[in-house]
Order: sequence, then structure tokens, then C-alpha cells
Amino acid sequence: MEKIKEIIDRGLTGKKVLLFFVITNIVYAIMLLVTIPKTMTFSNGLKLLDMMPLGYDSEYINRLFETLGDTGRYVYLTNQLPVDMIYPFLFGVSYCLLIGYFLKKLNKLNSPFFYLCFLPIIAGIADYAENFGIITMLNNYPNLSQISMDATNIFTLVKSMTTTAFFVALIITLLVLGIKTIKERSNTNAKTV
Repeated sequence: MEKIKEIIDRGLTGKKVLLFFVITNIVYAIMLLVTIPKTMTFSNGLKLLDMMPLGYDSEYINRLFETLGDTGRYVYLTNQLPVDMIYPFLFGVSYCLLIGYFLKKLNKLNSPFFYLCFLPIIAGIADYAENFGIITMLNNYPNLSQISMDATNIFTLVKSMTTTAFFVALIITLLVLGIKTIKERSNTNAKTV
């Protein structure tokens, strides 16, 4: 665990954190503005599996894949998913570094709060598992196994839960940092008066 903490701590420079954050969000914007809408032109308004944080059932998967048709499934497989194979890595690394950076500013990096750094990594791993499940189902459609549909849904739910938990933790961390900064400034101003 100390080795992991050391690796994260080395990456906690403002420039590195900002660079990873910007690259991650550029890739995310490409998905939101280009690859997802392109794939959804074939879905007749049905959301893609990646975009369903509360999960889905086998009936929904079959309806989506049928609605997408051969062309839509091909676009999903060759346009959306390749970009989404880059994003989980970037998400895991950049948001791990981001929360680590703020925890270091709060002098909490060497406390149990350090484990918050693992939430985006877990979300990224679950996102990869979800992607591999979707790829498997797209390649095997219409012969989908219940196991692959259920497993992919579980990975989607794990991704959603850990991502939500991470952003809640990040917001709380930022609020605490903001309060600490305001208190320090008011203490500095009180001493100079």
C-alpha cells in the first residue's frame, strides 16, 4: 500500500493533475458530442447501455440491439466503444490524482481518506468490464447468454455506484478545502489588522 501511495503522491503536481483532467474531459466530450450521438441515430431514442446508470435487463438489451440494426450495432462496436476503451483509464488516473491532490492540500493524504483515491480506479475497472461485456454481446447478437447480460449489467451498476460515491466524496473534499481556505484567510487578515 505504501508503494501505491508513493506513486500517487509523485503524480500530485498541479500541472500533471490539470493535464490529466483536461485530456480526460476532452475524450469525454468527444464521446458525448460525437460517438454517442452518432450511435444513437440508430437507436430510435433508446439509451445506449453505457448511459444507463440504473442498469438494464435482458429485454432492454435485446430491444436496443434489434433497434440499432446491423449498421447501428457496427457503429456502436467500431465508433463508440473504441473511444470508451481509452476513457476508463483516463478517468481512473485523472480523478485518482485529482482527489489525491485535494487531500494532500488538506493534509489528509496519509490518513484513511487516502482510500478515496481508489474509487475512480474501481469505476474505471468496472467500465472496462462493462465495455468487454457490451463488445461480447454485440459480437454474439442475437445469441445472447443470460450470464453475459447479467454480468454486464452488474458492471454497469458497479461503475455507476463508485462514480457517484467518488463525486460525492470530491464535492465534500472541495467544500472542506474551501472552508479551510476561508478560515486561513480570515485568520491571516485578523493578524494583519
